This record gives sequence, structure tokens and C-alpha cells, in this order.
Amino acid sequence: MIRPMETAVIQEIITRCALMDGLTEEECRAIVQHSRHYEILQDRFFFHQGEDATAMYIILSGRAKLTQVTQAGEQVIVGYCGAGDGLGIIVALSEIDYPLSAEAVTDCQAICWQRDQMKALMLTYPQLAINGMGMIAQRFVKLQERYRDIATRRVEQRVARALLRLVRQFGKKVDGGVLIDMPLSRQDLAEMTGTNIYNVSRILSKWEREEWIASQRQRVILCKAHELVVLAEDL
Repeated sequence: MIRPMETAVIQEIITRCALMDGLTEEECRAIVQHSRHYEILQDRFFFHQGEDATAMYIILSGRAKLTQVTQAGEQVIVGYCGAGDGLGIIVALSEIDYPLSAEAVTDCQAICWQRDQMKALMLTYPQLAINGMGMIAQRFVKLQERYRDIATRRVEQRVARALLRLVRQFGKKVDGGVLIDMPLSRQDLAEMTGTNIYNVSRILSKWEREEWIASQRQRVILCKAHELVVLAEDL
């Protein structure tokens, strides 16, 4: 069973969320009052690609993985989300289906709004709609960057850049370096970087011999992040 979070902690997380930029604490509190609490266990899905988009979420705790399945049946990891990130913002701005799937990679807590609720709130608080469009624009830019990486960078560079992105999101200082604080398999890295598990395993094994990283049981620690930055940026 997931331990419930205190109201003050929830309010602090929500206030930091990009969806709430420019809104007062009172407005944020009013918006949250229209939401409902949502819990989802590890390996379960918030929603699946192609389903009718009926709800959007803000994650309070845990990690979620965003994936898409191509027409050829291959799965691609679009990104990861953590506390304060929004899922399914598209529901309030369009009538399309969910364009991707969101899977909990750890136990998660979130708050959610139904589509009609969020549309009504955006009419009451127009800054919500502006923020929602901004979030979608930011994700579009990130997707463009990922596409450019796959089109122009070597596989080794792409893997290094993926690890550095995850460190910026979920990095936690530990003995020996910085831990990516979430389960991360070699298959996950392959799906993030447009390559296969063989290439990822070969690259990570090389970096382990050079003591740039340490990995074990879906845990990755960056021991020499500077070396990965030099490689990632082709310095």
C-alpha cells in the first residue's frame, strides 16, 4: 500500500509544477480542490497509446515512463517523468487520443482531473491554458532535439546524452558518484537512443572498465560525469 502524502507536501509539489506558473497559492489551492487523488503501482499504466484521452495527471511521487509503439511494432521511450511533472496535458487542449503510453516504473501517487473539469478550470484561470500550451511546446522542442541526436550523433554519444539527461532529472549523490534514482535497464537505454541492447551493453561494459560508470541490477551510477559530458558534446 502506498503511504498517503500530507496536504502541505502536495501543495508544495503542485506549486512548483510548470502548469501552475504565474498562479497564486490561493488559485493553485482552488484548482487542486477539483482534482482527485490517484495511486498506481509499479508496472501499471496511467493510460495507453490510442485510448480516448479522458484525464490528465500531475505526479506527486514516483517515476513514470512515456513510450510510443511505432507502426513496425517497436517501442520507443520518449522520456521519463517525476514529481511535479504533468501527464496527458493534451486532453484539455485537443480531442485526440493519447499519443503515447505512461507506465509507472516505481509506485506513484498523482492527482488527476477529468477532461471536462480541466477545460472548465482553464476557462476560469486562463493562465492554466497558457501554461499547458507552453508545456506542450517544450516537449515538442525536446522531441526535435532527440530526433536530431538520432540523425546526427554516434550511438555512444546518444547513450551518454541519455544518461546525462536522466542525471539532471533524477540524479542523487551517493558514494562514488551520482545515482540515477530510478530503475533503468539496458533495454530502456536502447529504446531511448534508437539502437539495440547489444550496442548499449557493449558501450556500458566499456565505460565500466574505464570506471566512468558503475551499474548493477537496473541501477546506474555516474562515477566520472565529466568524461561523459566531453563525449556527449564531442569536445
